Amino acid sequence: MSDDALLPILLVPDARLRARARPVGPGDADTVRDLAPRMLASMYAAPGIGLAAPQVGVGLRLVVVDLQKDEARDPLVLVNPEIVATSAEQATREEGCLSLPGQYAEVTRPARVRLRYQDLTGARREIEAEGLLSTCLQHEVDHLDGVLFVDHLSPLKRNMILRKLAKELKAKARERA
Repeated sequence: MSDDALLPILLVPDARLRARARPVGPGDADTVRDLAPRMLASMYAAPGIGLAAPQVGVGLRLVVVDLQKDEARDPLVLVNPEIVATSAEQATREEGCLSLPGQYAEVTRPARVRLRYQDLTGARREIEAEGLLSTCLQHEVDHLDGVLFVDHLSPLKRNMILRKLAKELKAKARERA
């Protein structure tokens, strides 16, 4: 896929990252078929392991994920994903986000999830996940609801990360000017 097919990834504080995405409907099929491979290409180029449509400025409930174990690509495209069950057991893992480049923090979430979604053919599917995949799926579904990983942190930690990011982005903008 050519570079012009890559989608720009929105950065905090873009307000579109805080909007709740609407469900994908029958009239969105062509948009989703075009968008999913471009989202995957943009995610791989970033590089990242997950990307939600709101991160590329599209307010649809669409997520792409690929943990790329052993360097082999194994992409998941999830249309209208919803978490239908979570474990009582919690797990803490370092998270980052393509919309908050270079920022990382420990986030505690349910250790396991069951997620219901549709694939690109419209077939209903379910996936159970633990470990990194569980964290990634929860992180991306959060994006569909306008929630960022920093929202799971204390106000102090969240503000430190957001201030640091703003400072780094201003410095980069000055370098380009």
